Order: sequence, then structure tokens, then C-alpha cells
Amino acid sequence: MALAASLLLRQSQSLVMTPQLMQSIQLLQMTHLELTQFIENEVERNPLLELASGDDGARGGDDVVHAESDYYSVNEERPAAGGETAGDGYAGDLYDSATAGRTDSMADSFDTSMENVFPDDAGPKTADAPELLGQWKSMPGAADGSGEGYDLDEFIAGQTTLRDHLEAQVPFSLSAPVDRLIARHLIDQLDEAGYLSSNLAETALKLGKPLQEVERVLDTLQQMDPPGVFARTLAECLAIQLRARDRFDPAMAALIGNLELLARRDFATLKRLCGVDEEDLIDMLAEIRKLDPKPGTRFQAGVSESVVPDIVVRAAPDGSWIVELNPDTLPRVLVNNDYYASVSRRSKRASDDQAFLNECLQNANWLTRSLDQRARTIMKVATEIVRLQDAFLVHGVDHLRPLNLKTVAEAIKMHESTVSRVTSNKYMLTPRGLFELKYFFTVSIGASGGGDSHSAESVRHRIRTMIAQETPEDVLSDDDIVDILKKGGVDIARRTVAKYREAMNIPSSVQRRREKRALAKAAGF
Repeated sequence: MALAASLLLRQSQSLVMTPQLMQSIQLLQMTHLELTQFIENEVERNPLLELASGDDGARGGDDVVHAESDYYSVNEERPAAGGETAGDGYAGDLYDSATAGRTDSMADSFDTSMENVFPDDAGPKTADAPELLGQWKSMPGAADGSGEGYDLDEFIAGQTTLRDHLEAQVPFSLSAPVDRLIARHLIDQLDEAGYLSSNLAETALKLGKPLQEVERVLDTLQQMDPPGVFARTLAECLAIQLRARDRFDPAMAALIGNLELLARRDFATLKRLCGVDEEDLIDMLAEIRKLDPKPGTRFQAGVSESVVPDIVVRAAPDGSWIVELNPDTLPRVLVNNDYYASVSRRSKRASDDQAFLNECLQNANWLTRSLDQRARTIMKVATEIVRLQDAFLVHGVDHLRPLNLKTVAEAIKMHESTVSRVTSNKYMLTPRGLFELKYFFTVSIGASGGGDSHSAESVRHRIRTMIAQETPEDVLSDDDIVDILKKGGVDIARRTVAKYREAMNIPSSVQRRREKRALAKAAGF
């Protein structure tokens, strides 16, 4: 067979992930904080993007100015008085002249100067509080009495860290300079919980000091506040706190030495090892619960951040539900077409500069369209979830329907992956509370009578409620829970009940019966 060159035409279809498409996918799964950071970075890189302030709509006038400027910048040149183009200084001079004349006429009418019309804006007057004028002028950014640049953050009390708290106690506990140096080195080895994670032998070798001397300093440091700090294990941390309370007797020492039995709730073995009866063991357990297993966490400087909902659901007067996007989480991005038109029109830019401006305009328009599409997609998914979970919003978690991504995707005619990205790290504020969108997607559990299936979350709620209402004389086993659920129309296996119970950190029926009887006896019932 002879080889020969030939030309062939082929037509095929393929899905190409363009950078713009990848950006839209990334925007869809971003949280509110991630989206805000992303937009701020884009605004820094793109000179045609602007962040609209939250009070633009309240002022009313700025939106009109933007709309007018965008219209003239895109369609035609802005008309100017006297045949001059806008920006040549004529309009500014005209405005200044008109303002000056209006100011003079107002001064003549009021028989006063404009400086006295609003005297409260000038800061404290010398005649009213001469002794406070020096303090006012000494404030940051207010040397002229205007008060501009006043930073309230400079007056916020600083948070004391664990290191600062311990270093302040070192001079009162250790007098020798060498001991203080060892103490500061040990303070540097503490973790966030206040535990000493380093090896004392390695520390002594590094410092060139005997191990006994380092241990002596450590014994002194373990007596500092908060109690339990500088412990190397949980047992040692609890023992230090019990010694401070004068409650570390032999029975308590035996209990602290067998914390693994306490975790397994093996109270019979603990009573035998500690040599106490059931009532004394209950008192010892109550004493243990008062201790702090992580004494250093109270000095953590982390700030707790509240979750901002992306969707707000409220009841309508006609009995339906109103689904709205939270305006606080909606980014406001504007494309400055006026700046693009003025730069492109006023001078003949180089081809590279013009290409850069065109790319910036294209990216800015794509970003605004992507943000709008993101908001519409979130709204579609949230509306469909509210429609399907109407019974949950009305009656509670017992009526939570089983739901999967495919059901929502088919209803709104989107792909399951899109719905999955929308529901990730997005929260919905409902009359029942604040929930993540993924909370409404639960596994389906069949019904015993052939009726509608049940949600796994509602079944877990039933199990939790039944166990919370049981008495010491009538503790439900896993088989009893299965029988009760089957009578209620839930077809569930015993191993599933045990799995749900363990996931909710609920002990077995034997352990619950022992604990409930001990608590009832201690309460005198």
C-alpha cells in the first residue's frame, strides 16, 4: 500500500474551559468573605472597576450622575456650554462663580456670614469649654480642632495573651535571673491550650542546665494562674487544678489515673479502684466537671465571627414564603464607561495601551455579568428548596423531607454540580433559624407502611427526643427504638439506630440506665 499525503476536513464538538467560564464557576462556590476579597483584588487590578458604596441608593443623586455619564461616554460626546468640551475647566469655573454669587447673596439676606450658619460643625468653642480645647486638639488627626482622621481603634483595650499573662507573674515567682530565663523559654513552648509540648530533657540539654533545675522551675510555673497551665498531659492538668482546690486525695488520684475508664463510663471498675461507694463517686465526677481541661484557651485572641445569611426567607401575608437575597452579601460593582471613553477619545493611545483598556473593559463586563448570574442561580436554588421544604418551615424538623441534588437540579433545569456549588457554604435565614443549604439535603429512609419516605435528619431528631424523655426505670434499648419508629411509619434497621445514636454521642442503654439511676439517687428521688 502506497503512502500519500492528503487533506481531510473533520467537524467535532468539545467543551473548552475558558478562563471566563472557570471564573464563573469559582464565583458560584465562593462564600461572602471570599467573594468580597476577590472583588477587591479585581478592583485593584482593573482601573475600569469601581465598588459602589452601600449608601449610594439612599442619596439618590449619584445613580443619576453615573447613568448620565455612562450614556454620553458610550454614545456621543457630552455637550458643553460655549462649545467647549467637558473637563476643560469652563464648567468648573462656572460652578465656582455661581456658588460664590449664591453664597454672597445668602450672606446679604441673612445679614451674617456662612461660617456662623452651622457653628456646631467647627468643634468645641473656646468660650464654652476652654479647658477641653487642648485635649481636643491633642487627639490623633485633630490638631486643628476639626476631628478628622479620628481613629477609635487606638482607644480599644488590648487583649492579654497567655504569654503576657504568664510573663507578668514570672518576677513574682522566680528571683534568680537564670530561673527567669528558663521560665521564659518554657513559656515559648506552650501551645494554645496551655500544655507544655516540649521534652524537658531536650530543653535542659539545649539550655545547658541540669534536668533537676529545669524541673524545679517547671514545678514553680505550674503553680501560676490559670491553674493547670504548664501541664504535659490531661491527667496532670486536672491534678494541678485539684491540688489548688485541696481536693487531690488518694481516691481522686486513682480516678485521675484511670481517665480511660471514665471515658468508657465503667463506673463499677472505678468504684473498686478508688475504694468509694456510688454516692462518693458521683461527687468526685461532679468535681471533675468543674475543672478546665484547656486552661490556656481563655486567653485566645481570636474573634468569633457571626455567619451572614445569603438568603432570607420570611412568611408572606397570603401564607406563602418570600425568598430574598440578603442585600448585605450582594457585591456592588460598577463599570466606569465614562473613564474608558474619555481615555480612548482624548488622545491617540498606543496600540498596547488601547489593547489593555479593551481587555480591562471586557473583563469588567464579564465580572458584572458573572455576579448577576451567580445571584440569579442562588435565588433559583433557594426558591426550589423552600418550595420542597415547606412542611419543615411550617411544622419543624419532624417534617423535613428527604431531598437530593438531582431533584433540585431537574426542577430548575441545571446540572447537579451547579447545585452542589451553590449549596456549599451558603446559609439561609428562616423562621426556624439559620441553616446551611446542605442541611436540607438528607438521605431518604423508607416508610414501613409504603407511604412517603422520611428524612434521616428527622429520624435522628425523633431518636434524640425519645432518649431525652426516658426515665431511669424505662430506658429504651436500640430494639425498643426500632419498634417505636416502625409503629410511627419508619422502616429502619437496628444497626442504623446504633449508628445514629453514636454519631450524636449518646451512650448505650446500659450506660444511660446506670447514669440516670446514679443522678436520681444523688437528687434524692
